[in-house]
Amino acid sequence: MRIIAFVGTFLFALLVLSISTTSFAQINISVSFGPPALPVYEQPVCPGPGYLWTPGYWAWDPDDEDYYWVPGTWVMAPEVGYLWTPPWWGWREGVYVFHEGYWGPHVGFYGGVVYGHGYFGEGYEGGRWEGDRFYYNRSVTNVNVTNVTNVYNTTVINNNVTVNRVSYNGGPGGIEARPGREDEIAARDRHMMPVAVQSRHIAEARGDRQLRASYNQGRPPVAATPRPTDFRGRDVVAAREAGAPYHPPANRGGGARNEGGFRPPEGNARSVVHPNDLPKYRPFTPPNTSDAWRDQKYQRQQDNMVARQQQDRQKLQQKQDREHQRVEQRNAPEPQRQQLEQRHQQQTQHLQQRQEQQQQRLEQKQQPKRK
Repeated sequence: MRIIAFVGTFLFALLVLSISTTSFAQINISVSFGPPALPVYEQPVCPGPGYLWTPGYWAWDPDDEDYYWVPGTWVMAPEVGYLWTPPWWGWREGVYVFHEGYWGPHVGFYGGVVYGHGYFGEGYEGGRWEGDRFYYNRSVTNVNVTNVTNVYNTTVINNNVTVNRVSYNGGPGGIEARPGREDEIAARDRHMMPVAVQSRHIAEARGDRQLRASYNQGRPPVAATPRPTDFRGRDVVAAREAGAPYHPPANRGGGARNEGGFRPPEGNARSVVHPNDLPKYRPFTPPNTSDAWRDQKYQRQQDNMVARQQQDRQKLQQKQDREHQRVEQRNAPEPQRQQLEQRHQQQTQHLQQRQEQQQQRLEQKQQPKRK
C-alpha cells in the first residue's frame, strides 16, 4: 500500500509540474541578445473606474530585427475579477524567450521583472477586486479621486528594486526569480488572451519608428498612454530617461528564431481581429503527377477549397459588421465594445485554424502515394 501511495503521489507531482510548465510556456519568439532595460516614466492618471494598468514592455519585430517599446496603458478588464499578468522575457538554452501576457483571476509569474506601478516582480499591489468593483491603491497608483472613488491606501515596501531596471529573467545579468506556489496556482486558472484593443495598441507601437530601440536608444518618446492606441494625445507620457545605456550587437538579428511552431502572418499576428485582417490566402500548389487529368482534378479541388474559405470569411465578416452596427446604434459603453471585439477575435482565430486544418488535410490527400 505504501508503494502504491508513493507512486500515486509521484504521478500527481509530475502532473502538476507538467501543467505548470505548459502554462508558463506561452512562447512566441526568441532572440539571441536581451531586450533593453526598462525606461523610467510616470504613470498617466487612471481614466475612470474599471480600468487596470498594463505596464509597458519591450517586444520584438522579426521584420526589422529590432526591439520596440509597447507603451504602458490603462485597459478595461475583459471580465469582473480578472487581473493582468504582464509579458516577460526569460533566458533559456542560450536565447531570450518571450512569454505572452494574459488576463486571469490571479496574477501569475512574470519573471520577477519590476515593471513598477504595482508590479514589483510578484503579484500586483496596485489594486484589488471587491465584488464587482475594482479598488485602487493610491500609494502606488495615479488616481484622481474626483473621477474614481473606489480607492484605499496601503503602503507597499518594494524589496525588489533593481538599479539597472533589468527587463528579463535569467541569463547574464538577468533577474533571479522562479515561479512560487501561488504562481503555479495562477498558471492553472482559465486565461484570456490580450483583448482586441490591446492588439491594436501593440500593432500601433510596432508601426511607430520612434518606438524602436535602435532609434530611441532605450528611451521611448511615448512611454505610457492614458488609453490604448492614444500615442498623440496631450496626456501621453515620455520616458524621463533610459533604464541603462543600450548597445545592440552589430548583427541585430543575432539568430532570432520562432519557437513552438509559431508562424507570424503578414503584419502583426496579434492585430488579427476580423476576417478582413487575415493575411491573403495562398493555396498550396498541387503536385505535378505528369497525369494531366489528375493534375486538373487536384487544381479544381484547390480552387473549390479557396472559394469556400473565401465565402466563409465573407459570411463571418458580414455577421461581425452587423453586430458592430447594433453596438453603434445603441451607443454601448466601452466594456461591451471590448467584449464584442474579444469575441470577434476568437471567432476569427477559430476560423483561421479551421481553414489551415482543411488545407493540411487536402495537401496530405494530394501527396503522391508511395509504391
